[in-house]
Amino acid sequence: MNTRIIDGEIITSRLDDMRVYEGVRTRRVMAFLIDYVIIAILLIPFAVIVFLLGIITLGLGWMLFSILGPAVALAYVWNTLGGPNQATVGMRMMSIRLERLDGQPTDGMLAIVHSVLFWAGNVVLTPFILLATLFLERKRTLHDLLLGTVITRSDR
Repeated sequence: MNTRIIDGEIITSRLDDMRVYEGVRTRRVMAFLIDYVIIAILLIPFAVIVFLLGIITLGLGWMLFSILGPAVALAYVWNTLGGPNQATVGMRMMSIRLERLDGQPTDGMLAIVHSVLFWAGNVVLTPFILLATLFLERKRTLHDLLLGTVITRSDR
């Protein structure tokens, strides 16, 4: 067992230390805003490519505009949140990361499912999805609870 004593508290693992959850809720919201500004910027070159493809295909390529936003967002999440840092660019700027409770690294598919469940939860529960962080342990949201994940501070 990997136990250590910090400030008189016996800590069995990093996820048991409550200090890694301080300020996570606010940082998570800020990271979301940063990430979607980045995704909006990434949409510009892809929109130009789809526009040109639509001209070449006499308008058929323009149907790709309907899936362009979700496709760019999911590719972004797969490569960042599912990567070795286990955090999107916004999350790294806010010093938070996604961790699994079983200690395994986060992969691309888990990152995609995490993102899709977040958006599905927002469709059903609107912004009230963040209220779960006030009541659940470790400031987890419902999709964190379903997937066995938690957002922690990477600087602690």
